[in-house]
Amino acid sequence: MNVISGSLRKTSLPVGLLSSLRTSSVGCVRFCCDKPSSGAGNPSVSGKASGSNEQEVRVRFAPSPTGHMHLGGLRTALYNYLYAKAHGGKFVLRIEDTDRERFVEGAAEKLYADLKWAGVEPDEDPYKGGPHGPYTQSQRYEIYKREVKKLMEDGRAYYCFCTERRLELLRKEALRLRQVPKYDNKCRHLTPGQIAERLARNDKFCIRFRLDSKGDEFNDLIFGKIVYFIAQQEGDPVIIKSDGYPTYHFANVVDDHYMKITHVLRGVEWQISTPKHIQLFHAFGWRPPQYAHLPLIMNPNGSKLSKRQGDVQLEHYRNNGVFPQALLNYITQSGGGFGRELLDIDAPQMSDLIRQFDLKKINAHSSRLNPELLKHFNRAEIRHKLQNDPEAAERIVREVTEMVRKEFSRDVKNLQLNPEHVRDVLGWSLPRIDSLQDLVKSKLSFLWVLPKSNNEQIVDSDVLAVLAKNLATEEDVPEFSKSELSRFIKAFAERNHLAFEKLMKALRSGLSGLQDGPSVPEMMEILGREKTVERIELAAGRQK
Repeated sequence: MNVISGSLRKTSLPVGLLSSLRTSSVGCVRFCCDKPSSGAGNPSVSGKASGSNEQEVRVRFAPSPTGHMHLGGLRTALYNYLYAKAHGGKFVLRIEDTDRERFVEGAAEKLYADLKWAGVEPDEDPYKGGPHGPYTQSQRYEIYKREVKKLMEDGRAYYCFCTERRLELLRKEALRLRQVPKYDNKCRHLTPGQIAERLARNDKFCIRFRLDSKGDEFNDLIFGKIVYFIAQQEGDPVIIKSDGYPTYHFANVVDDHYMKITHVLRGVEWQISTPKHIQLFHAFGWRPPQYAHLPLIMNPNGSKLSKRQGDVQLEHYRNNGVFPQALLNYITQSGGGFGRELLDIDAPQMSDLIRQFDLKKINAHSSRLNPELLKHFNRAEIRHKLQNDPEAAERIVREVTEMVRKEFSRDVKNLQLNPEHVRDVLGWSLPRIDSLQDLVKSKLSFLWVLPKSNNEQIVDSDVLAVLAKNLATEEDVPEFSKSELSRFIKAFAERNHLAFEKLMKALRSGLSGLQDGPSVPEMMEILGREKTVERIELAAGRQK
């Protein structure tokens, strides 16, 4: 059993709810009701409870458009998607743009594009629509307006006229006494007459939700039984702020009900808010969805991920040549959720993840990212596409060709870019690169660009010409492989009384023009017989 303590996060939506509430019948507001309302919600919507067994599985990913999506958000979206697909259900994208102060223009569209790039595409969302829209909270004003009136009429919500100054004094006094700062629920006890008098004076007010004093208990599908005494940790929470904006907690519950969400898979940081959400569900007479809180993903150093952290944003990985499926496989290694069978698959695909996903196998403790695993999965994904997907392989060849043209645009006349060469390079590079971008780094430029002129004579040009002639014939070098080339070059140096190191330096200069990089025999192997001979002949000619 877990016992957790509380906090309140408030976000908002720009709607004018309070003007209608100010004119509501004060006589309908009751303050001593312990029973939850029996109301079934919108008559136009099915009265089935959110968690009804008769409904299909429906999950949602509900990000706030306040910045870029990072790995934690992608993991939450992926696990919701996998759970829905594993149970023949629906995956919903809902944009929770209630925090207008942190709202970033264009962020919602970017989040949607990130999901599509990752292959985690919603069944219902603000862009393709669906039967339970709108899917953006700022477009759901009428729903929130109607539902908060119900809570007012049922006595589970009330006007609060406390000023910011009074609330601040309460907080300071609690800290002075070393108590938990919380609202003292003063306005819960106002009489209808007192309320009418304050409203007549146009006093500023908010709407608060009346918490039950009993302990709250729910079953977390990952953490097990959770018991929480929310009323001991905080006062009655605000559900409509004094500017008319609903808070996150209120809008979240209303939306989950009317979108018929059956399971909520979200980060463990929201576990502390779940008892509050369940009380709101019960106040409306609705059955809550089932909750599963995912453990935190941590940076390799143990710190928390942050939206402001550039190297965990999806855009960072996309720009650095990480394939979407490789990134998904990477995050599945942090926190569990899969059987050991998945480890036997070199490059798991989405169908593998759906088949293997199991909520019961998710760890209840946080886990750290291992960047080396990302390199492994990206190499495996490149190999999978090249060997098992002809269309994807051709796309990779075209992508690499364009990358090379862009990176070495000044050497366009010297570029060696026929598709067969690109395919050969890709095959050779699989165990040597972490992403396609590695192929255009300076140490591998020899793969694409003829080396620049170098008039330094390290070895006599006639000797290089003879070597080129020998390499050109299968009689002298029957197999153009790294091991055979290494043997042949050593023997050639001995026959011609050359210092082996000096010959290798001359060959490296002629083949790549670089001081570092793969070994000379390895460069020859990937360049192939024809290109190797051509470059050595050019080097010999330049020295004459």
